[in-house]
Amino acid sequence: MPIMDRLLAEISRRHFPEAPATLEQIAAFEARVGWKLDVDLRAFYLHCNGAALFRPRLDANYRILSLGEIRRARVAIRGSEDEADGPASWYTLIYLQDGDYVLTDVARQAKGPYPVLDAFHETFPDPAHTRQIADSFGEFLEKALASGNEYFWLDE
Repeated sequence: MPIMDRLLAEISRRHFPEAPATLEQIAAFEARVGWKLDVDLRAFYLHCNGAALFRPRLDANYRILSLGEIRRARVAIRGSEDEADGPASWYTLIYLQDGDYVLTDVARQAKGPYPVLDAFHETFPDPAHTRQIADSFGEFLEKALASGNEYFWLDE
C-alpha cells in the first residue's frame, strides 16, 4: 500500500477528518491561489477537506486546514499583503493553536512536492525562525501521526 494511502486510512480510522473535497472545489482553490496542489496534497484533499489529528477540531494541536481556510501566511499571521510581512509563496496548511502555523512554500518544489515550514507567529517571517521541517506534506503527515500529538520538530 502506498504511504499516502496508509496515512489517509489512519486519519479515517483514528482521527477527525472532514468530508472529501470535490474536484470542483480543488479547481476553484487552485484558481483562487494561483498554484496547483502537489501529489500528496491532492491525495489528502480528495480524501478529506481538512482534518483534526488526535483530538476534535477545537482541542486539536494539529488542525489541517480545509481548502477554504488556506491563505497566504502573511495574511493569516500578520493580516497584511505587504512583502515585508512574508513571501507571497508561503501558504498556511496546518493550524497549531495560538496563531502558529505550519506552511508550505509553493515557490520551492524539489522533485515535485512543496516543502513544509514551521512558522512561529511571534518571530514570523524571520527566515532564521521559519525553517523547513519536512520535504513534503506526506513526510510531515507521517511524522505528525507518529508524534503522539507532540510537535515533532521541536525536539530536533
